[in-house]
Order: sequence, then C-alpha cells, then structure tokens
Amino acid sequence: MKEGVNLDKEIDESRQGEATMIASEGSKTAKKLYVESYGCAMNFADSEVVASIMSQNGYTTTGDVEEADVVLINTCSIRENAESSVRKRLTNFKKRKQRQPELIVGILGCMAERLKKNLLEEEKLVDLVVGPDAYRDLPGLITEVEGGQKAVNVLLSRDETYADIAPIRLDKNGVSSFVSITRGCDNMCSFCVVPFTRGRERSRDPETIYNECATLFEQGYREVTLLGQNVDSYRWNMTSKGEIKDETKPTTNFAQLMESVASISPDLRIRFSTSHPKDMTDEVLEIIAKHENICNYIHLPIQSGNSEVLKRMNRGYTREWYLERIESINRIIPNCAISTDIITGFCDETEEEFQDTLSIMREVKWDFAYMYKYSERPKTLAERRFEDNVPEKVKGARLTEIINIQQENSLEVNKRQIGQVHKVLVESFSKRSEDDFAGRNDQNTTVIFPKGNFGKCDYVLMKIKTCTAATLQGEVVDVLKPST
Repeated sequence: MKEGVNLDKEIDESRQGEATMIASEGSKTAKKLYVESYGCAMNFADSEVVASIMSQNGYTTTGDVEEADVVLINTCSIRENAESSVRKRLTNFKKRKQRQPELIVGILGCMAERLKKNLLEEEKLVDLVVGPDAYRDLPGLITEVEGGQKAVNVLLSRDETYADIAPIRLDKNGVSSFVSITRGCDNMCSFCVVPFTRGRERSRDPETIYNECATLFEQGYREVTLLGQNVDSYRWNMTSKGEIKDETKPTTNFAQLMESVASISPDLRIRFSTSHPKDMTDEVLEIIAKHENICNYIHLPIQSGNSEVLKRMNRGYTREWYLERIESINRIIPNCAISTDIITGFCDETEEEFQDTLSIMREVKWDFAYMYKYSERPKTLAERRFEDNVPEKVKGARLTEIINIQQENSLEVNKRQIGQVHKVLVESFSKRSEDDFAGRNDQNTTVIFPKGNFGKCDYVLMKIKTCTAATLQGEVVDVLKPST
C-alpha cells in the first residue's frame, strides 16, 4: 500500500506532485511562466495567487514546461516523500539549464525557508527561493536573477493574506475551487512544520472572501472549499481570546463567515477544510445543519486514539474530548460524513497506545481517512523533544492494520447508501471511462454514473446501486433545475 493515501475516496491524486497549469491568452512575445504545485490544497490555492501576481507583471502561464522562461515549483515540507519528489524534479530542471542557461527556476512555499541555503548554494538547484508570504516580491526577485544574482525572500509576515489578489484559476475545471480564508497556524503540534514554514495565523477580511466566492459563482463555479490550516479558529477583528481589536468594525467568526458565503446562492455548495477538534464549536455545527448548501461533511483529524500520544503531539485535546465532538456532530447533523487523519508510529508509541487507535477506529467508523507513518520533520517540537524510536518495520505493520480496518469501515458505510437517493454535483468524466460521469454527493463521496443529457455543474439526483470502499455507483433519477 502507498503511504499517505486516502484509500477510501476516488480523489484526483494526479493533483498531488504533478503540474497544475493553465495556458492563458496573451502576447506571443510575453514571457511565459510554468507553475507546478505539490502537497496540500493550500499550496494549489497559493499557486493561483502567484499566477495572478505574475500576470499583472507581463507574464502568461503555460501548460508546456518546455516553452517556459520561468519555472516555479510550489513545495511541501509536511512529509519526507514530498520533499524527495521536489528534489528529483529540481535535478531534472538543473540538467535542462545546461542547454537553456537563461531558464529561471525557483521554489516557493514550505521548503523555501527551511532549505534555502542547501538549494541555492550547496546543491545549486534553483535561482530563487520565495517563502509563502513573499509572493508579491516575485517580479522584482526574478529581475535580480536576470541580472545575474541569486534571489531570496523567505520572511514571514503577521499581516499578509493576499486578500486583494484575485487568483487565476489554474485547473480551469469550472466546477469547484479553493478559497483561502486564513494563513499560517498557531497550534504548534509537535510533529508539524507548518508554523515554522507558514508563520503565525492570520484571518482574511470576510468581505474579500465573500466577493471571491460570489465572483466564482458568477463565473459558473458551483462549489467552493474554504481553506485554512484550522478554519474553526477564523476570527476577523478578534484576538485569539475573543477580544475585539477595533470597536468601530464588525467581528466575524467562522460560523458567521460560512453563513455569509452560503447566502450567495442555494446553488453554490460550500465545503471547508481543515477543522481542529479543540476549536470545533456547536455554533459551526448548527450553521451546517441550518443551510442545505453547506455540505454535511467534516474533516476532523484525530491523529491518534490515545490521550498520552495526543499529549506528546501537543494536540490540545484528549480521546474523550474528541469523542464528545463526534457525538455532537452526530446529534446536530445526523447525516454528516466525517473523515480523519491518522499518524501511526509517533515517538514512543507503545503497542497498547496503538491499540487505542484501532479501538477508536472501530468505535467512530470514519467514512474515510488519510493514513500515514510518522515522518520526523526538521525544526519541529518532536525533533527537539522526542526520539523517533518506533522501528520502520513496526510503523509499516501498524499502518497496514489501520488501512485494513478503514477499508472495512468505508465499505460498511458505503453499503448503507445502496438504495438511497443522493444529490450529486457533476464534475467530470470518470477516470476509467468517458462513458461515465463522476461527481460527489453532499458527504464528499465520489459517485460514478452513466452519461446522460446533462453536464458539468449540473445537480442530479442519483439512486445508488452498488459500491466499493472508495466509490458509489448509481443511476440518475432526475436532473435538478437551478434555484436562481
């Protein structure tokens, strides 16, 4: 089994570690930019901000890397595998520069700050290094490189949110899109490098979020996913303690933000990611239950089912707290799907502690899960405080057990959907056959169904006939007319 794969969803894994590109119209003499993104949805959203900044400075983006004048790799440092993939890619571009010395290669994002010296000076793999809060400086930094200098800006900001930048939609699927609502993270989980690579948490002006989502709907998009490392801690004009910063301005929390975006149109479906158990409030759950177009789906990472491991992870909650949040979700939103993240083999994890993770999997029965072996990351609290002492062989065996249980749980959940009717947003052709369409239901499960007299961005009612652990298959019983 592949480490780190969500085995219970037919997600588009081609977005992970492959190019996210768009061929834009523009002058044939304009310089051309190729952007390649790795890792999480936040990185893909950031690449769209970068494309917008560069387009304002005379660049067109291209889907053909061979014709690019500038190649920017938006990187991920969350796991070692992601960094290895990026290094291999950069090595290939280094070889290309031998025949095209004027080519400019840069890295953006999470690897930038951590590995700037290695990549620029020691390995000489890149010409510029730009951290996630310095994208506005890209045009100037590229000018420095064109003048024969190496260029670096990895300074983190307490204020930058790119709220005034209208992202260029790189995937152009025309159905769903990501909208960032926060940047950075204050949680300091001991295994996570994000606070060190993305800085302190900042919330974006709610008016700009609303306007971006409204514009997407006007452009034909029918789904937005509100993004943040911890969306539940979104606070506009409030401190982390709930104190008002400016008495002359309104305040907005995450529940209020979601309700605002949901008001754009009943035909605009709202998702969000990721929630943190310690910050998930009943107010948020009640807003989800109140609005039909806010999807009944919550990604609520547990990481471990043992409270002592959670304490070492600095997660800020116990097993019992997490289960109370699950109970609240099931009570307030009875038809809500829940997914999770699980890390096995964290520092000092005993067999008894691992068994607690297996037992909570059997108790909660998440709809699907992202499952990983622990991978120690430099500069994290875990690296400084603990020893990565669970043998790789044990990590692998434990991961296999977790995957097997989750497959059983996912299949059980999906079997319960057979015979039910689901509202599905048509997104694309099925990856296996252009005779079938694929879309997702309210609970974020992929549904495969035969083509009919409808297309992308249509809502259809689907009767489920069969399933696997990853997908549902069905037939269309009705095509819904737009509400607006």
